[in-house]
Amino acid sequence: METVQIAIAGVGLVGRRHADAINQLKHVTLSGVVDPSAEGRAFAQDRGVPCFDTLEELFAAQTPDGLVLATPTPLHVAQGLEAVRHGCPVLIEKPLATSAREARTLVEQAEDKDVPILVGHHRRHNPLIRKAHEVVSDGGIGEVRAVHVNCWFYKPDHYFDEAPWRKKAGAGPISVNLAHDVDLIRHLCGEVQSVQAQSAPSMRGFENEDVAAAVLRFENGAIGTITVSDSIVSPWSWELTSNEYPIYPPTPESCYMIGGAHGSLSVPDLRLWKHQDGKRDWWTPIAATTLIREASDPLVNQMHHFADVIAGRAEPLVSGREGLRTLKVLEAIQAACKTGEIVEIHPGQDIEIEREYSAAG
Repeated sequence: METVQIAIAGVGLVGRRHADAINQLKHVTLSGVVDPSAEGRAFAQDRGVPCFDTLEELFAAQTPDGLVLATPTPLHVAQGLEAVRHGCPVLIEKPLATSAREARTLVEQAEDKDVPILVGHHRRHNPLIRKAHEVVSDGGIGEVRAVHVNCWFYKPDHYFDEAPWRKKAGAGPISVNLAHDVDLIRHLCGEVQSVQAQSAPSMRGFENEDVAAAVLRFENGAIGTITVSDSIVSPWSWELTSNEYPIYPPTPESCYMIGGAHGSLSVPDLRLWKHQDGKRDWWTPIAATTLIREASDPLVNQMHHFADVIAGRAEPLVSGREGLRTLKVLEAIQAACKTGEIVEIHPGQDIEIEREYSAAG
Protein backbone atom coordinates (compact mmCIF):
# COMPACT_ATOMS: atom_id res chain seq x y z
CA MET A 1 0.00 0.00 0.00
CA GLU A 2 1.45 3.36 -1.04
CA THR A 3 2.04 5.99 1.62
CA VAL A 4 -0.48 8.85 1.67
CA GLN A 5 0.94 12.31 2.43
CA ILE A 6 -1.47 14.56 4.35
CA ALA A 7 -0.93 18.16 5.49
CA ILE A 8 -2.79 19.85 8.34
CA ALA A 9 -3.85 23.50 8.47
CA GLY A 10 -4.36 24.64 12.04
CA VAL A 11 -2.71 22.69 14.86
CA GLY A 12 -4.78 23.74 17.82
CA LEU A 13 -6.48 21.09 19.95
CA VAL A 14 -8.38 19.46 17.08
CA GLY A 15 -5.54 19.71 14.56
CA ARG A 16 -3.20 17.97 17.00
CA ARG A 17 -5.70 15.15 17.44
CA HIS A 18 -5.72 14.68 13.66
CA ALA A 19 -1.91 14.60 13.69
CA ASP A 20 -2.01 11.93 16.41
CA ALA A 21 -4.44 9.92 14.26
CA ILE A 22 -2.05 10.13 11.30
CA ASN A 23 0.77 8.95 13.56
CA GLN A 24 -1.17 5.75 14.32
CA LEU A 25 -1.49 4.73 10.67
CA LYS A 26 1.46 3.06 8.95
CA HIS A 27 0.40 4.06 5.43
CA VAL A 28 -0.29 7.75 6.22
CA THR A 29 2.29 10.42 7.05
CA LEU A 30 2.17 14.09 7.96
CA SER A 31 3.73 16.09 5.11
CA GLY A 32 3.54 19.57 6.62
CA VAL A 33 1.75 22.06 8.82
CA VAL A 34 0.07 25.36 7.94
CA ASP A 35 -0.04 27.57 11.02
CA PRO A 36 1.51 31.04 11.39
CA SER A 37 1.69 30.91 15.20
CA ALA A 38 4.75 30.21 17.31
CA GLU A 39 2.94 27.17 18.67
CA GLY A 40 2.41 25.93 15.13
CA ARG A 41 6.08 26.28 14.26
CA ALA A 42 7.10 24.52 17.46
CA PHE A 43 4.68 21.68 16.75
CA ALA A 44 5.99 21.25 13.20
CA GLN A 45 9.58 21.23 14.44
CA ASP A 46 8.71 18.61 17.03
CA ARG A 47 7.12 16.42 14.33
CA GLY A 48 10.00 17.00 11.93
CA VAL A 49 7.90 18.53 9.14
CA PRO A 50 7.95 21.95 7.45
CA CYS A 51 5.67 24.73 8.67
CA PHE A 52 4.04 27.27 6.37
CA ASP A 53 2.21 30.51 7.14
CA THR A 54 -0.37 30.08 4.36
CA LEU A 55 -1.86 27.43 2.11
CA GLU A 56 -0.33 29.24 -0.85
CA GLU A 57 3.12 28.61 0.62
CA LEU A 58 2.24 24.95 1.26
CA PHE A 59 1.10 24.29 -2.30
CA ALA A 60 4.07 26.17 -3.73
CA ALA A 61 6.47 23.93 -1.80
CA GLN A 62 4.79 20.51 -2.00
CA THR A 63 1.88 18.56 -3.45
CA PRO A 64 0.19 16.76 -0.56
CA ASP A 65 -2.21 13.94 -1.34
CA GLY A 66 -4.74 15.44 1.05
CA LEU A 67 -5.33 18.35 3.42
CA VAL A 68 -7.03 18.57 6.81
CA LEU A 69 -8.57 21.95 7.64
CA ALA A 70 -8.74 22.36 11.43
CA THR A 71 -8.84 26.15 11.22
CA PRO A 72 -11.56 28.52 12.51
CA THR A 73 -14.90 28.05 10.74
CA PRO A 74 -14.88 31.46 8.94
CA LEU A 75 -11.75 30.34 7.06
CA HIS A 76 -13.13 27.01 5.84
CA VAL A 77 -14.68 28.12 2.56
CA ALA A 78 -11.76 30.22 1.30
CA GLN A 79 -9.22 27.59 2.32
CA GLY A 80 -11.36 24.76 0.99
CA LEU A 81 -11.63 26.51 -2.37
CA GLU A 82 -7.84 26.91 -2.41
CA ALA A 83 -7.47 23.15 -1.94
CA VAL A 84 -10.03 22.48 -4.67
CA ARG A 85 -8.15 24.75 -7.08
CA HIS A 86 -5.08 22.58 -6.53
CA GLY A 87 -7.08 19.38 -6.94
CA CYS A 88 -6.30 18.38 -3.35
CA PRO A 89 -8.87 16.27 -1.44
CA VAL A 90 -9.74 17.97 1.83
CA LEU A 91 -11.14 16.92 5.21
CA ILE A 92 -12.82 19.95 6.79
CA GLU A 93 -13.66 20.09 10.47
CA LYS A 94 -17.29 20.68 11.38
CA PRO A 95 -19.16 22.87 10.79
CA LEU A 96 -18.42 23.04 7.08
CA ALA A 97 -18.94 26.83 6.94
CA THR A 98 -20.56 29.69 8.81
CA SER A 99 -23.62 29.47 6.53
CA ALA A 100 -25.20 26.99 4.15
CA ARG A 101 -25.02 29.54 1.35
CA GLU A 102 -21.23 29.78 1.68
CA ALA A 103 -20.93 26.01 2.08
CA ARG A 104 -22.90 25.42 -1.13
CA THR A 105 -20.38 27.46 -3.12
CA LEU A 106 -17.57 25.25 -1.88
CA VAL A 107 -19.46 21.98 -2.32
CA GLU A 108 -20.60 22.78 -5.86
CA GLN A 109 -17.14 23.82 -7.01
CA ALA A 110 -15.61 20.68 -5.51
CA GLU A 111 -18.22 18.49 -7.19
CA ASP A 112 -17.70 20.31 -10.49
CA LYS A 113 -13.95 19.64 -10.35
CA ASP A 114 -14.42 16.13 -8.91
CA VAL A 115 -12.31 16.90 -5.81
CA PRO A 116 -13.47 14.97 -2.71
CA ILE A 117 -14.56 16.97 0.33
CA LEU A 118 -15.07 15.19 3.64
CA VAL A 119 -16.57 16.85 6.72
CA GLY A 120 -15.21 15.99 10.16
CA HIS A 121 -18.33 14.50 11.71
CA HIS A 122 -16.10 11.79 13.10
CA ARG A 123 -18.79 10.18 15.26
CA ARG A 124 -20.10 8.38 12.18
CA HIS A 125 -16.80 6.46 12.19
CA ASN A 126 -17.40 5.17 15.73
CA PRO A 127 -18.12 1.40 15.67
CA LEU A 128 -21.09 1.87 17.99
CA ILE A 129 -22.71 4.24 15.48
CA ARG A 130 -21.97 1.80 12.68
CA LYS A 131 -23.81 -0.85 14.70
CA ALA A 132 -26.73 1.45 15.50
CA HIS A 133 -27.03 2.40 11.82
CA GLU A 134 -26.96 -1.27 10.83
CA VAL A 135 -29.76 -2.13 13.28
CA VAL A 136 -32.01 0.76 12.25
CA SER A 137 -31.43 0.51 8.50
CA ASP A 138 -31.96 -3.29 8.54
CA GLY A 139 -35.35 -2.87 10.22
CA GLY A 140 -34.23 -4.09 13.63
CA ILE A 141 -36.69 -1.75 15.38
CA GLY A 142 -39.18 -1.55 12.54
CA GLU A 143 -40.22 1.77 11.04
CA VAL A 144 -38.72 4.68 13.01
CA ARG A 145 -41.52 6.70 14.60
CA ALA A 146 -39.70 9.00 17.03
CA VAL A 147 -36.26 9.96 18.29
CA HIS A 148 -35.06 11.99 21.25
CA VAL A 149 -31.63 13.57 21.59
CA ASN A 150 -30.31 14.91 24.88
CA CYS A 151 -27.29 17.22 24.86
CA TRP A 152 -26.93 18.61 28.39
CA PHE A 153 -23.68 19.52 30.12
CA TYR A 154 -22.19 22.32 32.21
CA LYS A 155 -19.35 24.38 30.77
CA PRO A 156 -17.36 26.16 33.51
CA ASP A 157 -16.97 29.94 33.55
CA HIS A 158 -13.32 29.80 32.50
CA TYR A 159 -14.37 28.11 29.23
CA PHE A 160 -16.02 31.39 28.25
CA ASP A 161 -13.42 33.69 29.82
CA GLU A 162 -10.60 32.05 27.83
CA ALA A 163 -12.38 32.80 24.54
CA PRO A 164 -14.80 35.76 24.91
CA TRP A 165 -16.31 35.11 21.45
CA ARG A 166 -18.14 32.21 23.12
CA LYS A 167 -20.28 34.76 24.96
CA LYS A 168 -21.48 36.47 21.79
CA ALA A 169 -24.81 36.13 20.01
CA GLY A 170 -24.72 33.21 17.60
CA ALA A 171 -22.04 31.36 19.59
CA GLY A 172 -24.39 29.47 21.88
CA PRO A 173 -24.76 25.69 22.14
CA ILE A 174 -26.98 25.46 19.04
CA SER A 175 -24.19 26.44 16.68
CA VAL A 176 -21.23 25.22 18.76
CA ASN A 177 -22.46 21.86 20.05
CA LEU A 178 -25.42 20.50 18.07
CA ALA A 179 -23.61 19.97 14.75
CA HIS A 180 -22.46 16.43 15.61
CA ASP A 181 -25.80 15.42 17.16
CA VAL A 182 -27.85 16.68 14.23
CA ASP A 183 -25.54 14.88 11.81
CA LEU A 184 -25.91 11.59 13.69
CA ILE A 185 -29.69 11.85 13.86
CA ARG A 186 -29.84 12.50 10.11
CA HIS A 187 -27.53 9.51 9.59
CA LEU A 188 -29.65 7.21 11.77
CA CYS A 189 -33.20 8.45 11.11
CA GLY A 190 -33.27 10.22 7.73
CA GLU A 191 -33.65 13.72 6.35
CA VAL A 192 -35.33 16.50 8.32
CA GLN A 193 -38.25 18.20 6.58
CA SER A 194 -39.23 20.96 9.02
CA VAL A 195 -38.28 22.43 12.39
CA GLN A 196 -39.99 24.17 15.30
CA ALA A 197 -37.77 25.48 18.11
CA GLN A 198 -37.44 27.72 21.14
CA SER A 199 -34.47 29.01 23.11
CA ALA A 200 -33.91 30.87 26.38
CA PRO A 201 -31.38 33.64 27.14
CA SER A 202 -28.18 32.79 28.98
CA MET A 203 -28.56 32.76 32.77
CA ARG A 204 -24.95 34.00 32.97
CA GLY A 205 -25.85 37.18 31.15
CA PHE A 206 -24.16 36.32 27.85
CA GLU A 207 -25.55 37.50 24.52
CA ASN A 208 -26.40 33.98 23.35
CA GLU A 209 -28.82 31.27 24.48
CA ASP A 210 -27.82 28.63 27.01
CA VAL A 211 -30.74 26.26 26.44
CA ALA A 212 -32.79 25.37 23.38
CA ALA A 213 -35.20 22.70 22.21
CA ALA A 214 -36.46 21.72 18.78
CA VAL A 215 -39.11 19.49 17.27
CA LEU A 216 -37.99 17.91 14.00
CA ARG A 217 -40.29 16.37 11.40
CA PHE A 218 -38.52 13.83 9.21
CA GLU A 219 -39.33 13.07 5.59
CA ASN A 220 -40.24 9.49 6.56
CA GLY A 221 -42.94 10.75 8.94
CA ALA A 222 -40.98 10.33 12.18
CA ILE A 223 -40.92 13.07 14.80
CA GLY A 224 -37.79 14.03 16.72
CA THR A 225 -37.05 16.16 19.76
CA ILE A 226 -33.66 17.56 20.62
CA THR A 227 -32.61 19.67 23.58
CA VAL A 228 -29.25 21.30 24.24
CA SER A 229 -27.79 23.30 27.10
CA ASP A 230 -24.31 24.25 28.28
CA SER A 231 -25.61 25.28 31.71
CA ILE A 232 -27.18 22.06 33.01
CA VAL A 233 -25.40 19.63 35.32
CA SER A 234 -26.23 16.30 33.71
CA PRO A 235 -24.85 12.86 32.71
CA TRP A 236 -26.84 12.83 29.44
CA SER A 237 -24.64 14.02 26.59
CA TRP A 238 -22.60 12.24 23.94
CA GLU A 239 -19.36 13.43 25.51
CA LEU A 240 -20.15 11.82 28.87
CA THR A 241 -21.91 8.67 27.62
CA SER A 242 -19.89 7.49 24.63
CA ASN A 243 -16.49 7.11 26.32
CA GLU A 244 -15.08 8.40 23.04
CA TYR A 245 -12.65 11.01 24.36
CA PRO A 246 -10.79 10.34 27.66
CA ILE A 247 -10.89 13.96 28.86
CA TYR A 248 -14.61 13.51 29.63
CA PRO A 249 -15.47 11.32 32.66
CA PRO A 250 -17.75 8.52 31.40
CA THR A 251 -21.21 7.72 32.73
CA PRO A 252 -23.29 4.55 32.14
CA GLU A 253 -26.18 6.56 30.68
CA SER A 254 -27.40 7.11 27.11
CA CYS A 255 -28.29 10.31 25.31
CA TYR A 256 -30.27 9.16 22.23
CA MET A 257 -33.48 7.12 22.17
CA ILE A 258 -34.77 5.86 18.83
CA GLY A 259 -38.29 4.44 18.85
CA GLY A 260 -39.62 2.08 16.21
CA ALA A 261 -42.81 0.15 15.54
CA HIS A 262 -41.16 -3.13 16.60
CA GLY A 263 -38.59 -2.01 19.17
CA SER A 264 -36.46 0.82 20.51
CA LEU A 265 -32.73 1.45 20.63
CA SER A 266 -30.80 3.59 23.08
CA VAL A 267 -27.44 5.05 22.07
CA PRO A 268 -24.57 4.85 22.88
CA ASP A 269 -25.21 1.91 25.23
CA LEU A 270 -26.82 0.02 22.29
CA ARG A 271 -29.63 -1.52 24.32
CA LEU A 272 -32.27 -2.97 22.01
CA TRP A 273 -35.70 -3.16 23.67
CA LYS A 274 -38.44 -5.53 22.49
CA HIS A 275 -41.50 -7.26 23.93
CA GLN A 276 -41.19 -10.98 24.57
CA ASP A 277 -42.41 -13.65 22.14
CA GLY A 278 -42.78 -11.13 19.32
CA LYS A 279 -45.88 -9.58 20.89
CA ARG A 280 -46.34 -5.83 20.76
CA ASP A 281 -48.45 -4.60 23.65
CA TRP A 282 -47.71 -2.81 26.89
CA TRP A 283 -49.00 -5.70 29.01
CA THR A 284 -46.35 -8.06 27.63
CA PRO A 285 -42.97 -7.98 29.43
CA ILE A 286 -40.29 -6.02 27.65
CA ALA A 287 -36.57 -6.73 27.86
CA ALA A 288 -33.32 -5.31 26.57
CA THR A 289 -30.43 -6.93 24.74
CA THR A 290 -27.11 -5.10 24.78
CA LEU A 291 -25.65 -5.34 21.30
CA ILE A 292 -22.00 -6.28 20.78
CA ARG A 293 -19.82 -3.97 18.72
CA GLU A 294 -16.14 -3.32 18.15
CA ALA A 295 -14.18 -0.58 19.89
CA SER A 296 -11.76 1.72 18.08
CA ASP A 297 -10.85 5.40 17.87
CA PRO A 298 -13.26 7.16 15.46
CA LEU A 299 -10.68 9.84 14.62
CA VAL A 300 -8.19 7.19 13.54
CA ASN A 301 -10.97 5.43 11.61
CA GLN A 302 -11.86 8.72 9.93
CA MET A 303 -8.25 9.35 8.90
CA HIS A 304 -7.98 5.80 7.54
CA HIS A 305 -11.17 6.45 5.56
CA PHE A 306 -9.77 9.76 4.26
CA ALA A 307 -6.71 7.92 2.98
CA ASP A 308 -8.97 5.36 1.28
CA VAL A 309 -10.96 8.15 -0.40
CA ILE A 310 -7.73 9.77 -1.61
CA ALA A 311 -6.57 6.43 -3.04
CA GLY A 312 -9.92 5.88 -4.76
CA ARG A 313 -10.82 2.88 -2.61
CA ALA A 314 -13.89 4.48 -0.99
CA GLU A 315 -16.52 7.17 -1.37
CA PRO A 316 -16.79 9.81 1.40
CA LEU A 317 -18.97 8.67 4.28
CA VAL A 318 -19.60 12.31 5.24
CA SER A 319 -19.25 14.26 2.01
CA GLY A 320 -19.38 18.01 1.58
CA ARG A 321 -23.00 17.58 0.48
CA GLU A 322 -23.76 15.73 3.73
CA GLY A 323 -22.11 18.47 5.76
CA LEU A 324 -24.23 21.03 3.90
CA ARG A 325 -27.45 19.18 4.76
CA THR A 326 -26.54 19.10 8.45
CA LEU A 327 -25.71 22.81 8.38
CA LYS A 328 -29.12 23.57 6.89
CA VAL A 329 -30.87 21.81 9.80
CA LEU A 330 -28.83 23.84 12.30
CA GLU A 331 -29.79 27.04 10.49
CA ALA A 332 -33.43 25.98 10.55
CA ILE A 333 -33.26 25.50 14.34
CA GLN A 334 -31.69 28.94 14.77
CA ALA A 335 -34.27 30.56 12.49
CA ALA A 336 -37.17 28.83 14.27
CA CYS A 337 -35.87 30.06 17.64
CA LYS A 338 -35.81 33.63 16.34
CA THR A 339 -39.19 33.64 14.58
CA GLY A 340 -41.24 31.17 16.59
CA GLU A 341 -42.49 29.77 13.29
CA ILE A 342 -42.21 26.40 11.59
CA VAL A 343 -39.19 26.47 9.26
CA GLU A 344 -39.35 24.25 6.19
CA ILE A 345 -36.13 22.81 4.77
CA HIS A 346 -36.02 22.63 0.99
CA PRO A 347 -33.15 21.30 -1.15
CA GLY A 348 -31.31 24.08 -2.93
CA GLN A 349 -33.07 26.82 -0.94
CA ASP A 350 -31.25 28.82 1.73
CA ILE A 351 -32.74 29.75 5.09
CA GLU A 352 -32.51 33.43 5.89
CA ILE A 353 -31.38 34.16 9.45
CA GLU A 354 -29.93 37.29 10.99
CA ARG A 355 -26.26 36.77 11.86
CA GLU A 356 -24.70 38.79 14.65
CA TYR A 357 -21.70 36.49 14.88
CA SER A 358 -19.80 33.93 12.84
CA ALA A 359 -18.71 30.90 14.84
CA ALA A 360 -14.97 30.44 15.18
CA GLY A 361 -15.10 26.63 15.42
